[in-house]
Amino acid sequence: MAEKKTTKAAPKAATKTAAAKTTAKKAATPKVTQITINAENVGFKAGDVYQALAKSNKALSVAEIAKAAKITAEEAYLGLGWLFKEGKVTNVEGGIALA
Repeated sequence: MAEKKTTKAAPKAATKTAAAKTTAKKAATPKVTQITINAENVGFKAGDVYQALAKSNKALSVAEIAKAAKITAEEAYLGLGWLFKEGKVTNVEGGIALA
């Protein structure tokens, strides 16, 4: 009978180990930040993008603009939209530059 108890106890331990491994394998969900879209915030992002382009004195990609301005790519796109509408930036072969 001792062998039967040992046999029954082993699968329970294995189940707990499998459950622990399953829990450990779950990937952490990425932190999602909300961007408030209104004229004031988009205008600030446009200013950040403009300043980044002015400092570089050359055409930059969206990723480079976002890195230089210390904003997300989505925020860079918002700012670029504003600046394109005002005619302050232009699309050139190397990326986006001041007009």
